[in-house]
Formats: sequence, structure tokens, C-alpha cells
Amino acid sequence: MINMKNTLMICLLTFTMFGCGINRQAQQIKALEDCTYKITSVQNISIAGTDVKRLMDQQSFSLSSLPGVALGLLRKDIPLSANLNLEITNPSNNLAAINQFEYKILVNNTDLAEGTVNQNVSIAQGQKVIVPVQLVSNIYGLVSNGNVFNDIIKAAQKGANSKDEKLGLLTIKIKPTFMLGNTPVKYPGYITINKDISSKILL
Repeated sequence: MINMKNTLMICLLTFTMFGCGINRQAQQIKALEDCTYKITSVQNISIAGTDVKRLMDQQSFSLSSLPGVALGLLRKDIPLSANLNLEITNPSNNLAAINQFEYKILVNNTDLAEGTVNQNVSIAQGQKVIVPVQLVSNIYGLVSNGNVFNDIIKAAQKGANSKDEKLGLLTIKIKPTFMLGNTPVKYPGYITINKDISSKILL
């Protein structure tokens, strides 16, 4: 009888602790939904090994004329790398936590890159954090079809010494993963953040 009572007490305690964990996780998920997301800047942009900032200083250019891009067009492989800074603000009264997140990045509604950021992110109540996203992608399709990057950089040249001009639309979609006990659970759907591409965000 004593052993049965002890077993029952242990089971009740386990279920209670598990229930508290679910409730705490539910609060963190709700806080995650209440967070605001903003792309603050895109830095260290490199196309086929060429620093995009250097292109801003040229009077005239074409991406296809760059040695790395010309070779990449033949190989159908034009590497793009950049650091995208994502600001997450938590206005709620609960901690918001992400264990990792998948992301998709689009330019003018055209797929650019996707990947996973394996980083634990905790945003305390009323606080904000900057999460760096390392972007690596093959942009052969974008350069060879419409050359959207060529147009963006040319427009950025014009806007670099004038007003902050809109050059296009940058979209990042994130799917956070959180832990339920020892089990990773993915957020249903994607959280979508849109940001106008401008000379200010690129410089």
C-alpha cells in the first residue's frame, strides 16, 4: 500500500511538472507571436567574390561583366553572401524563446535563399535582440533572368548620394522551433517580415 501511494505521488508530481512545462511553453509561444520582427540592415554583401560596396563607386558597370559572374554564368553558379540583421522585440510580459529557426529569403517575391539558424534566442519582457542571419545563395537564376541585382545596385548608386530610394522588396520568412520537454516542435506556418530594399539599408 505504501509503495502504491509513493508511486501515485510520483506520477502526480511528474504530470504536474509536465503540465507546468507545457503551460510555460505555451506562454513563450504566445510571446513569440506577439513579438515584432524587423530587418535592420544587410551588410558585407558579396557577389561572386566582389564586394558590392565597391560597385557603388563605379560610374557604370554590369554584373555580367565581372570576371566571377561571367564564369558563374557558364557554370550556372553565382555565389551571393551577406549578413542580414534581424531585430526581434518582445513587448509582452512573458519571455519569448526560440531554439532555432528555418528561414526563407525572397527579393521582389522571388526565392533567393533558405536555411536554418541553429541559435538559442531568448527575448526578455520588453527587450529586443539582434539575430544575425548568414545568407549564402546561388543567384544564377536571378542574374540570368531579369538581372534584378544589376538593377538594384544601379539604383543604389543613384541613391547613395541622394535620398533614401526604394530599390525593391526584401522578404524573410521564419519558422521557429521550440522545445516541448526534450522534443523539438516547429511553429505552424511562417512568420513573414517585409523590408524595402533601399540605398540606406545596403550602405
